[in-house]
Amino acid sequence: MGRVYVFDHPLIQHKLTYIRDVNTGTKDFRELTDEVAALMAFEITRDLPLEDVKVQTPIMETTSKVISGKKLGLVPILRAGLGMVDGILKLIPAAKVGHVGLYRDPETLKPVEYYVKLPADVEEREFIVIDPMLATGGSAVEAINSLKNRGVKNIKMMCLIAAPEGVSLLQEAHPDVDIYIAALDEKLNEKGYIIPGLGDAGDRLFGTK
Repeated sequence: MGRVYVFDHPLIQHKLTYIRDVNTGTKDFRELTDEVAALMAFEITRDLPLEDVKVQTPIMETTSKVISGKKLGLVPILRAGLGMVDGILKLIPAAKVGHVGLYRDPETLKPVEYYVKLPADVEEREFIVIDPMLATGGSAVEAINSLKNRGVKNIKMMCLIAAPEGVSLLQEAHPDVDIYIAALDEKLNEKGYIIPGLGDAGDRLFGTK
């Protein structure tokens, strides 16, 4: 079963409060989301392997550490996931970025893939699927299906907030995927919105309704 990591770092929790606030406008919402994504990236990469290299300091040659050849890929779920990518790239500028686009079928209400573009060397990369919200979990499950169908083997899921229902569905569908979130909220309401949540992340990021 995939593990769930809730980041309780004070800086993350402080910024998340303002992300939730209905009075936070689009500009500040974008900046805060960007900042929290960077802070979460710091934690989500904690287990990257290291190797020793020789380096010449101004004083002498010494042995130091670098990341050991691990290639990373970021896959935001369109469109709200785009709001977290730049923050992560500030820390990991060499990561390649793919995209997964999904829409909800009006009859079945299930997510349907309409666009997928990934780096060519998918089997060599660890991928982080990114979406601010893990609500029902349907989009996350389908996005990860899209990656696995194209040969991706190593996947993590990164969200700002999640509902227990979405976490359970994702764990059931993809028990090999660990989930990284800034907050685990109470529940979904009858319309599928996370409670207390932060509203529609896409609309708040891009100023749409």
